[in-house]
Amino acid sequence: MDPRDSVFITAAALGERIAAGAPFAILAVRNPRAPEHAGAPRIPGAVDIDLPTELASPGGGTRGSRPLPTIEALQHNAIRWGLRRDVPVVLYDHDRCLTAARGWWVLRWAGLTQVLLLDGGFPAWIAAGLPVATLPGTPAPGDAELSPGHMPVLDADAAAAIARDGVLLDTRIRGNYIGGVVAPGQAPRGHIPGSVSAPAADALTEAGTFLDGATLGHLFGALGADGARPLGITCGAGISAAHGVAALASIGVSAAMFPGSWSAWAADPARPVAVGATPG
Repeated sequence: MDPRDSVFITAAALGERIAAGAPFAILAVRNPRAPEHAGAPRIPGAVDIDLPTELASPGGGTRGSRPLPTIEALQHNAIRWGLRRDVPVVLYDHDRCLTAARGWWVLRWAGLTQVLLLDGGFPAWIAAGLPVATLPGTPAPGDAELSPGHMPVLDADAAAAIARDGVLLDTRIRGNYIGGVVAPGQAPRGHIPGSVSAPAADALTEAGTFLDGATLGHLFGALGADGARPLGITCGAGISAAHGVAALASIGVSAAMFPGSWSAWAADPARPVAVGATPG
């Protein structure tokens, strides 16, 4: 099996399977309380989930701004979202999977194995001419049973060690990685010393779908991220890093994620900060 098929599903493939009667739980990562989302087009049956409150816990300090949700809260939400044993879950967003990937990672971390990202997100669904709805799905309560720890996780010390002894990719935009001067009292800007800049958007085509496997292999291989050495991923707060984990998983390379990422690292004044375009 192509590892890509265990991470992504295309809009055409999802539409065909739904039309054939295959069961799916479809989750749209967007704020369900935002007025602009009321009545907005969606994939029929999709349930809205909110990243800050449902895919993360309250943050602050060295916990980072988007810590992992508690397994108890996630279990409660999984039942409400209608997630069921042996029924695949598809997540999508309106932003090239840059937020949906956090949901993919969290559900994989919680032990669900059939979790897919809609490649290209909702724009790909629209481009394929597939049907839309305006009301959210109302699934029956699910029966999925979750448990934590099924995806590798880094803390700040482990991230520092991988940056030194392996490869630590930083998926933030290049300017945030480079960093620079900040106002007094503000968190420093820059990157974890030794980490390598790998902006999440580099893994995408202009249309917003993920690059083909061969191109992703060349992209990550050029950064040393070919699986031969310990590999970790960081970002700002554990969101675009999940996007990088998914991209690597699609070419058969496993990477650990630092959920606290820069928001946790920079909150500790004892942590060193590298500034500039090189790992440092």
